[in-house]
Amino acid sequence: MLRSAIVGYGALVVGLAAIWAVHYFVIPWTDVYFTSVAIRIGINMLAVMALSLVLGFTGQFSLGHAGFMAIGAYSSGYLALHMGVPPMLATLIGGFAAAIGGLTVGLPSLRLSGDYLAVVTLGFNGIIIVVIQNTKALGAALGMIGLPQATSFGWTFTWLLLGGVFLRNLIRSPHGRMLMAVRDNEIAVRSLGIDTTRAKVTAFVLGAFWAGIAGGLIAFLNASISPAQFSYDRSIELVAMVVLGGTGSMSGPLIAAAVLTALPEVLRPIAQYRMVLYSFVLIVMMLARPQGLMGSRELIDLFSRRKKVAGV
Repeated sequence: MLRSAIVGYGALVVGLAAIWAVHYFVIPWTDVYFTSVAIRIGINMLAVMALSLVLGFTGQFSLGHAGFMAIGAYSSGYLALHMGVPPMLATLIGGFAAAIGGLTVGLPSLRLSGDYLAVVTLGFNGIIIVVIQNTKALGAALGMIGLPQATSFGWTFTWLLLGGVFLRNLIRSPHGRMLMAVRDNEIAVRSLGIDTTRAKVTAFVLGAFWAGIAGGLIAFLNASISPAQFSYDRSIELVAMVVLGGTGSMSGPLIAAAVLTALPEVLRPIAQYRMVLYSFVLIVMMLARPQGLMGSRELIDLFSRRKKVAGV
């Protein structure tokens, strides 16, 4: 137990060191455009990872994930712009603000499931956008302008690594296994005397926290944010990434987020056909792999299987 903990912390330190080594020694020599694409990929992977906890591992169909990102973005933006809070500390606080939003929505609505929950969370997303558009302190419909540009490659992938380690440890814990049991057969879990609503609310709050972190990174990326960045389309796009990656996998949605974020940029030379080809790729992927890119497997499983075959 102690040895595995030491190995785990050691791997985390090595991962953080690698991220910041790339940040200081590689990124300065990299084209600004490619760096910005890499950062957007990292932010989308973080947002998708947060939604994967709710949709993939707990089985709750949420269409309001962009609303939690908006809470994180505007909370952190307001703190940095008007109260002088350092951007990354403001991002952390924005994550907690989004978690409170997740608790507020989750407590009354997570007794529902399926389509009913999807409608409630979609309505929540709309309420958040309307409130922002009518709040002068948040820039109203014009958005918030003049934010510090603090989101970098290093900070984006540091948050992503921390979120990935958190999700991995949670899923492998007894609480994580309970969440997956709720997804697979909620009635059976309830018959054991387990409060399934509490389990679902916990997952919802944790997912909202990491979505808020992703929103904060968006706020400090281009020095401005607007309500349009967190519309229904954003929520649906994130759901598509999770489903395409595989709802029972941790690594699958992250791969899908990276591919679907980079694909429009790859297709930019044929701008007039870009969205048509993008949609076509989505359709082909779902027809070819209806269970998602990774299904319920992880990326590491593929490498271990190859080693087994090689050993045979």
